[in-house]
Amino acid sequence: MVASMHVTESPQAIGPTAAKLAAAVSLCRRRGVRLTTMRRRLLDVLLQAGRPLGAYQLKPLLEVALGRRLAPPTVYRALRFLLDQGLIARIESRSAFVPRVHPEDPHTGAFLVCGRCGDATEVDNRALDRLIAGDVAALGFHVDRAVVELEGTCGRCLSGGADPPH
Repeated sequence: MVASMHVTESPQAIGPTAAKLAAAVSLCRRRGVRLTTMRRRLLDVLLQAGRPLGAYQLKPLLEVALGRRLAPPTVYRALRFLLDQGLIARIESRSAFVPRVHPEDPHTGAFLVCGRCGDATEVDNRALDRLIAGDVAALGFHVDRAVVELEGTCGRCLSGGADPPH
């Protein structure tokens, strides 16, 4: 079964941002880690952005949300926490970040990245996870981080309905 989330959809289309933030707080609490105000606001900004954003795109948005200036290392530390907890993923080819579809369930996650509009869609496919895990085990290899990205053209761009690149 394939489940996916278009990260360019509005927060209302993927569910209330408040519910996703509450789920993140609960998940962190169960894990014994704290979703600080800074981390929560950063996740909120990403959820509301609806598209992949880089750290330097996030910084001014986060400054507005918090009402104060931030040093880049502060943003990077918050991003690292959210990555470590599986709440967000990094689109390596774009050096950008997106919220995860299922942060409560660690999995590889594959991203379809549109080279025209920058849209990124997370594909949650357990068969892919099993395939990778089987190959990794057969080779006696330990994976620290898995990144699967496929770049191409999304359906909206193919049909001419996508917004111009961000």
